[in-house]
Amino acid sequence: MRYDVAIIGAGTAGVFAAYELALKHPELNVVVLEQGVDIHHRTCPIVAKKVRRCIGCKPCSIMSGFGGAGAYSDGKYNFTTAFGGWLTSYLPADTVMELINYVDTVNVRFGATDKVFSTASAESRALEKRALEHDLHLLQARVKHLGTENNLQILKNLYGHLEALVEFRFSWQVKEIERLADDGFRLLGEKQGSGAQEELTCTYLVAAPGRSGAEWFSERCKGLDLTPINNQVDIGVRVELPAMVMEHITDVMYESKLLYRTKQYGDMVRTFCMNPYGHVVTENVDGLITVNGHSYTDPALRSGNTNFALLVSNKFTQPFDQPYRYGKHIASLSNMLGGGVMVQRFGDLMKGVRTNTHRLGQSFTVPTLDATPGDLSLALPKRHMDNIIEMIRALDKLAPGTANYDTLLYGVEVKFYSSTLSLTSELETEHRNLFAIGDGAGITRGLAQAGASGIWAARAIGSRVDDSKGK
Repeated sequence: MRYDVAIIGAGTAGVFAAYELALKHPELNVVVLEQGVDIHHRTCPIVAKKVRRCIGCKPCSIMSGFGGAGAYSDGKYNFTTAFGGWLTSYLPADTVMELINYVDTVNVRFGATDKVFSTASAESRALEKRALEHDLHLLQARVKHLGTENNLQILKNLYGHLEALVEFRFSWQVKEIERLADDGFRLLGEKQGSGAQEELTCTYLVAAPGRSGAEWFSERCKGLDLTPINNQVDIGVRVELPAMVMEHITDVMYESKLLYRTKQYGDMVRTFCMNPYGHVVTENVDGLITVNGHSYTDPALRSGNTNFALLVSNKFTQPFDQPYRYGKHIASLSNMLGGGVMVQRFGDLMKGVRTNTHRLGQSFTVPTLDATPGDLSLALPKRHMDNIIEMIRALDKLAPGTANYDTLLYGVEVKFYSSTLSLTSELETEHRNLFAIGDGAGITRGLAQAGASGIWAARAIGSRVDDSKGK
């Protein structure tokens, strides 16, 4: 079949690209290709409480399907260009902010809250000053928390709107991408379980593979002779502690973004995805079990703990050009040692002893994830572990109790980003009519900018369609 536009990936970036095309150019024949299932059939056995630990579903419903990896997140949208991606490398900052605000209006249309946590208050400024006293740098941003349960409902509403306007092919995996002489593209793929190869062609191709498709996209880029630019990989742990330790921060800002440059190595460590009264969860990336977190807005579903990630960013130089595989290797060590995610008490780590079932049972901090007690120092490189320990001690000065013996560390948490391509200001690659957007394309790392990138690519395509019609 011939389509005007094919979108690879139904994550945040791909969904917002489809939304904008359907809104502004309903005459276009648009198809969205997604290796996972639709939002109504996405189900994780752990979330459904059918199993206690990840059983390696393929594809993983936490990572794949309509809504992408963001569907089972707690729906944090950050209104800022200071973090969340690198769109300002291609667009003016005010344009990026306009796009982020537009994404928010779409979410509100489908059920998102109007409540925004602001950093413009006197309390947040006082918190920023206290952080600076300990060489911690608090990034200022407004944030909207949709909540895990509300985020899913918003996506269901959005899918209900889109399914009559664009074609979705779920459980459909793209195997090959070929360029055509007319600047179009031919895609070869198959529906999961069919064993039969299918093909389609399109005039415009939007690659929005998401974090779970980052390695796949890198391989396709090689086949298309596209020049990759080495990107970073973020590796670290998820910290879980009693919610009251962080209440003076989370009550003011909900999610705080704190940066710290370690004294020992000069490396940057950051807090990421803070979940007050939240739950630690697992996710499956290409068969590897990593850790994440989320939180609900419904008080009845909340825990007594707060969790957040501590991530060390690594950006490699020549000759090494495989940061994705590097991150996977570290994650595989944790899986090898613990059969999945490992958990260790901070005090045990500092004593150099492995947390076992007995020691974990003595912990005052009750874990929200059934993880394997173990020794994270056997999985994480020494440099990463030293950086994380130094960051925890720095945070303890701002939030006393962070470095308590029973603070729990889950590992590993890895954020993968594809090798970034050389892109134009329209997010177009070196090949005409091929656009790359979202986290999997290495230009964003969050819901807000991912959605913004989808809107921008859709508008670029729409503009060309208008030009071809003489509008």
